[in-house]
Amino acid sequence: MKKVLLINPPWVIGEDKNLWKGVASCWPSLGLAYIAAVLEKNGHQVRYLDCTAEKYTVGDTIKVLENFKDRFDFIGLTATTPLINNALKIADSARKIFPKVKIIFGGVHPSVIPDEVISRPSVDFVVIDEGEETIRELIGGEDPEKILGLVYKKDGRIIKNSFRPLINDLNSIPPPAYHLLPMDKYYPAVGSYKRLPAMILFATRGCPGRCTFCYRTFRGVVRKRSAEDIINEIKILQKNYGTKEVAFYDDTFTLFKDVVKEFCNIIINEKIDITWSCFTRVDYINEDMLLMMKKAGCHLILFGVESADEQVLQNINKRISLDQVMEATKLARKVGIETRASFMIGNQGDNEEAIKKTIDFAVKLDPDEVQFNIATPYPGTELFNWAQEKGYIKTFNWDDYNVSNVVLEAPGLDRAVLQRYYELAHRRFYFRPKIILRRLLRTRSWEQLKQELKGGLILLRFVYGKFR
Repeated sequence: MKKVLLINPPWVIGEDKNLWKGVASCWPSLGLAYIAAVLEKNGHQVRYLDCTAEKYTVGDTIKVLENFKDRFDFIGLTATTPLINNALKIADSARKIFPKVKIIFGGVHPSVIPDEVISRPSVDFVVIDEGEETIRELIGGEDPEKILGLVYKKDGRIIKNSFRPLINDLNSIPPPAYHLLPMDKYYPAVGSYKRLPAMILFATRGCPGRCTFCYRTFRGVVRKRSAEDIINEIKILQKNYGTKEVAFYDDTFTLFKDVVKEFCNIIINEKIDITWSCFTRVDYINEDMLLMMKKAGCHLILFGVESADEQVLQNINKRISLDQVMEATKLARKVGIETRASFMIGNQGDNEEAIKKTIDFAVKLDPDEVQFNIATPYPGTELFNWAQEKGYIKTFNWDDYNVSNVVLEAPGLDRAVLQRYYELAHRRFYFRPKIILRRLLRTRSWEQLKQELKGGLILLRFVYGKFR
């Protein structure tokens, strides 16, 4: 038996002019929670430290590590691009606190740039893509040379083993180790939920899209869980934590129509009391599916739209039309499901005219919620390669890569221009009397009203002044 500490590093927003501050959700790293479940199944002792949920800074995290009485054999950290610097700082301190510990990194950023991470003296191993089997073998004592999907150091050299085949049967993975998580400290984004407590789920892994601004997780291969497996996880959450709502964080929840149909039928037939939301594409829904989803408790769908300029859509390989966007939003509204549309500004081919067109379209589309992001060139994406080749990336400080800061400045779209349109987009959409009234009328509890008022205040400060 090995003692393992898994750490979800802190996401600390240092920029005052950042919309995410105060409105963003707080969710666990389910990737770590799945790994924890696999390790426990194999007889190891696991602890999970969620620094974001605990609202720890890097300094706070280090103090917690110093106070641990356990001497860990392994410490595992996950990191997206905006979290990588904090994760590496924690790793450096962990090495000093636990000199003999082996430190493992995983997650999107280490998978994309393993050399950057493994070159850190404090890091012993990097896991590429899915971590369940790779970490199980590593902590179980397998020879690193024989472990697929592993990057490590030997005699001063960086060794990259071959990719590990992806897990075909997702049902074989045990449910996330929720009992290790601070479940009472997670919450959804303002305006994205109907009931609390809530939790996120994944019904699939991978995405069929080929958008230039996204990293193709799991090498673009999409796999699915069975409806029964998903339902069982929901029942665990309901029984043990009183969960009333789940948010599916799959890139395209409705990709596998057979699973969606069976999932909805089970909820309806068994009268399972759950409300839920999901992400999907506008070209992967139809009216019959939406009617069933509504009946089964779905109340919100997020559609990725990105731009109202046809050339920009083509440039980013979105493979949808604006007519499809309008039709999907219309159908969702018809069956009584609220919609959230996501847009980006500053993408490949964007200019001031295209951005104005996108803002106008968002207002015309009139979804219940919108999400405007500033195009961010994450490593491993086509957007990053394009922007780096053109010399458009203005900073490689990964802390700034949070879709609310400007790190990509194409000709005619400098920081000031993009920031102005970013604020204008929110002002044009949200400060319409129609929207304000709609949001107030949809509140069903004092808690919801408080959240709406909180979100409105944050928007006001964002658009018209600095955060305090």
